[in-house]
Amino acid sequence: MEIIGDYARDGAVCIRGALDAAELDLARRAIDANLAELSPGAKRASGTDDGAFIEDFCSWQRIPELEALVRTTSLAQRASELMGSQHVRFFHDHVLVKEPGTSQRTPWHQDIPYYNVEGSQNVSIWIPVDPVPRPVTLEFVAGSHLGPWYMPRSFLDEQAKWFPEGSLAELPDIASDPERYRVLGWELEPGDVVCFHMQTLHRAAGNPGPGRRRVVSLRFLGDDMVHAPRPWVTSPDFPGLADRLPRGATMDDPLFPLLW
Repeated sequence: MEIIGDYARDGAVCIRGALDAAELDLARRAIDANLAELSPGAKRASGTDDGAFIEDFCSWQRIPELEALVRTTSLAQRASELMGSQHVRFFHDHVLVKEPGTSQRTPWHQDIPYYNVEGSQNVSIWIPVDPVPRPVTLEFVAGSHLGPWYMPRSFLDEQAKWFPEGSLAELPDIASDPERYRVLGWELEPGDVVCFHMQTLHRAAGNPGPGRRRVVSLRFLGDDMVHAPRPWVTSPDFPGLADRLPRGATMDDPLFPLLW
């Protein structure tokens, strides 16, 4: 399949019409149920006078609609194909909602430095349930999943809280060299999904409106992904996991069910 080659090369692809009507309705109900009952780990990632950017994590065990989205849809099979993995393990869910009037941007970053896993076979499937205009969609630097880690910084104040200053390369000036840093992004309709590697550089604009931008991102692990305990708090955190799984172990734990 061409899409598999594109994923291996670019680290991000768009699959049009990936969800059927029933799966899309399930995703919509899952997000709304999560918003109605936020977990203790939920956070507002925008200022109090700036719309509302709400994030929540790891709710699949308490929100039946989220668990059904993970376990009963075609998404695990798609993850297997993209990762080139015989097995698929679920990592976590991440609900991201930018209400109209939210100017807070999500800056360029890679996800993997914030996680407690290592390996190359992974994919995040980003599922919008509202139309996403091109100016507010996710953007990616094609091929950046094949390159180095860049210095992770906190989103609101750009502090280097995980690595000492100077220990990792800083983000390049992506806009200054469009031939070298090819940026991908797609206008999306409900039912479309975006699939990206955990090391791919990506960002998203705010949401001036008028519509909402409700998204659930499901993250999947393949055959070579292993536990990598960090000396910093990961996002999300998995308290007690390091006591059960040694470094380098397969993520064989009830928190990460085997789906495929």
